[in-house]
Amino acid sequence: MTERANEMSETNESPDPGFLADLKDAVSLRTVMLVVGVLLVQLAFVASYVGAFHHPTPHDVPVGVVAPPQQAAQLTQKLDAAAGHPLSPEVVPDRATAVRRITSTDLSGALIVDPASTTDELLVASGGGASLATALEQLATQVGAQQGRSVKVTDIVPLQSGDARGLSGFYLVIGWLVGGYLVASLLGVAKGSRPATPRRATIRLGATVPYALASGLGGALIVDQWLGAQTGHFWALWGLGTLLVLSSATVTMAFQVLFGTIGIGLTVLLFVVLGNPSAGGAYQSHLLPSLWRTVGGWIPNGAGTDAVRRIVYFDAHGVGSRLAVIVAYIVVGVVVTLGASVLRARAGLGRRAHAG
Repeated sequence: MTERANEMSETNESPDPGFLADLKDAVSLRTVMLVVGVLLVQLAFVASYVGAFHHPTPHDVPVGVVAPPQQAAQLTQKLDAAAGHPLSPEVVPDRATAVRRITSTDLSGALIVDPASTTDELLVASGGGASLATALEQLATQVGAQQGRSVKVTDIVPLQSGDARGLSGFYLVIGWLVGGYLVASLLGVAKGSRPATPRRATIRLGATVPYALASGLGGALIVDQWLGAQTGHFWALWGLGTLLVLSSATVTMAFQVLFGTIGIGLTVLLFVVLGNPSAGGAYQSHLLPSLWRTVGGWIPNGAGTDAVRRIVYFDAHGVGSRLAVIVAYIVVGVVVTLGASVLRARAGLGRRAHAG
């Protein structure tokens, strides 16, 4: 009797669903879509970084030419007509004017022609970018060689001793931005990507302020007092760091409110995939391809990197427009976060009222 019951039990068992059915049960369509999204972000990362850095070439670098009138006009015309248009030259009346315009960031360099000698002087500012200064030296050497002349280089805005390749500011900015979107992502993961109410959204936004202040302070202390990489501008760097952290944190929250967890991926696309290679860190904007050269100044990475250089090396000349870009991201991030949370809350009340 017992054996008969066991045989009937085995007969009534459901058949093995198979590997495909188990796979569908274990891996949902949403998971597959997320994995595909990660793959696309990864490939975009490779394409963006390699595309930006694989062949740095000067484009329209603003340079001054100081020479006797007729020679200055001829040399300017020749430089302007060079293949690929690497330079955007203009005649400058004298060396003092060239120095003033370089230190105010109007020019990236200047060629001072000495009619009484076969050696000319090239003025550069490595504080504005070591790679750009090197590119200008190479171009000036090539032009001089064609005319049987040599070039001596004078760096009128040298890098600080602790900032060997001029990359300290770039990595400082990256650190601040990474901190901003990580803390916003953490808040989203801990309590849900989309705040349930406008009040919770406001609390989250408020929580980023003390974090941004602490992050800005920590970064300024590290590069100034501790490492001596960017010295003499502690308060300005603290303020800039605070704004940069807030810019990435508020934009991350806005993306999360609008798109949920996918918003974190969009943040990575903006700040990491597109923002970092276009920031002008390793290669300055005049050395980057058109896409990265165009968008760099409109993303906090590029605006922040340029702001650090201007604060540390150029007495903050022109820093206002860079700060405006960073503040605009903060304002948009806050407005979108609060606005979207209000709309979601109203939509939720409407659905409950309809259901009732």
